[in-house]
Amino acid sequence: MPERKIEFAGPDIKVHSVTGQDPVVIEGEYNGPVQCPVCASVRLRTKDRIKRRIRHASIGVNNVWLHLTVRKYRCEQCGRYFRARVPGLLPYRRSTEMFRREIFVHHRDGISQHQLHRSRKIGSATVERWFHDFLKLKEKMFSDRRCPQILGIDEHFFSRKEGYVTTFCDLQRHRVFELAKGRSEQALHSALMRMKGRERVQVVCIDLSSGYRHLVRQYFPNAKIVSDRFHVIRLVMQHFLEGWKQLDPAGRNNLGLLSLMRRKAQNLNAEQQDRLEEYFKRHPAVRILYEAKEDLCALLNIKHRTFRACRPLAKQLMHWIEQLKDSPFEAFRTLGKTLYSWRDEIARMWRFTKNNGITEGFHTKMEMIQRRAYGFRNFDNYRLRVIVLCG
Repeated sequence: MPERKIEFAGPDIKVHSVTGQDPVVIEGEYNGPVQCPVCASVRLRTKDRIKRRIRHASIGVNNVWLHLTVRKYRCEQCGRYFRARVPGLLPYRRSTEMFRREIFVHHRDGISQHQLHRSRKIGSATVERWFHDFLKLKEKMFSDRRCPQILGIDEHFFSRKEGYVTTFCDLQRHRVFELAKGRSEQALHSALMRMKGRERVQVVCIDLSSGYRHLVRQYFPNAKIVSDRFHVIRLVMQHFLEGWKQLDPAGRNNLGLLSLMRRKAQNLNAEQQDRLEEYFKRHPAVRILYEAKEDLCALLNIKHRTFRACRPLAKQLMHWIEQLKDSPFEAFRTLGKTLYSWRDEIARMWRFTKNNGITEGFHTKMEMIQRRAYGFRNFDNYRLRVIVLCG
């Protein structure tokens, strides 16, 4: 067996023998450089030899035990007694960092604690403790991170006791930047104040939430708010369906017609278009609503426009808002008021094409993390795991 497969970090472990199959027992001795941990002196005297029985990273599918002989020294300068510090093996530990990292990677990739307990002969609580230690170590790598330039903000449900959690997502690099418990300004104040570089944020994408809009204006002073396109289109569709229900309650409850009305006209085949045309002949007023919905959604779906090209589009949007506010239907008047309140944020969708679809995708991954852990009671543990696995 080549020695390079059982080295810690260099050729400092002299292997005497390799015996057994599962587990593999490696007899070795540490002959690397040694210095006093207190005064860093190399004037040392050997006092004793001690054999340590240590778990090491597996070779193939076989478990490995390392019987390592280390020397006990006395420093001639400060008089301290100590054992040789072996690279890759922290003091008072019975397993190498390579083995602990191997367990962390296996558990992160979906192998359960019970399976690791049976295959690696370690306790389930030990697996959880090591996994949590590596999560904390990796989270420290992100401790000094600064706010991204393009930020997405959305909430998702955490637990019945804790309520909702707000997700701050880096839409430019497709990463979860931060998690904070709650969704109100009072609950998020401390988490927002801890964020570094809030003045760097240039664009923030949110749904049509007045609370988040006020929060962004207060804590991200240089950011422009962009409405999430999906939520705007969904709002238009909801009010259109309410208006349709007032005109034809029976047709609104027809699931087949409901599916056709929700689709774009260009996505319908010939048979579906004929069916929709027959319905419009019996209800011509619904045709007017459907065509208005299609025109408004087509306007809202425009992307990649320059500042100059957005000017005529803004005039069209204001024209639609005025028509909706003067509509005889209460649902359309409410829609017009909402679009007028968010007119600036909606108009920016034509230039800034980033949306919270990335954030919603991470929410699906967070649900899988919660499901794999059978739920979380402690928000700090949940945040730590999400930041490491999604950040």
